[in-house]
Amino acid sequence: MKLHDLTAVPGSTQVSKRVGRGHGSGHGKTAGKGHKGQKARAGKGFRPGFEGGQMPLQRRIPKRGFVNIFAKEILSINVGSLEAFENGSVVDTQALIDAGLIKKCCDGVKILGNGSLTKNLTVQVSAFSEAAKQKIEAAGGKAEVI
Repeated sequence: MKLHDLTAVPGSTQVSKRVGRGHGSGHGKTAGKGHKGQKARAGKGFRPGFEGGQMPLQRRIPKRGFVNIFAKEILSINVGSLEAFENGSVVDTQALIDAGLIKKCCDGVKILGNGSLTKNLTVQVSAFSEAAKQKIEAAGGKAEVI
């Protein structure tokens, strides 16, 4: 098969409508735009949310509070969830993703102290709560901040 043998799948392409080419074409005179009005003018097109001059919904709804655009998204995992790992293994963000405990690493991962841990693990994440750090070290593991 060569490039000149390739053809489009039937129905995947359509001939474009030729408008404004006389009465006989069926799309003459107003070229399918009707009579007058904003949508009949050249350069028509409205920005998203435009409601014809009425105050848009985005501006009618009251705004409350403050959204910090610089906030870091820290994922939290409890110590009890780390029981899923083998004894003596190294737990980092990639290991947590592979185990299915988190979907993706945003700006960091913090281990919280809920639950209990019996395995000695080397945990390498962004942050630990004091309770989580104590439980990991009590089980014989290491809590390393990266």
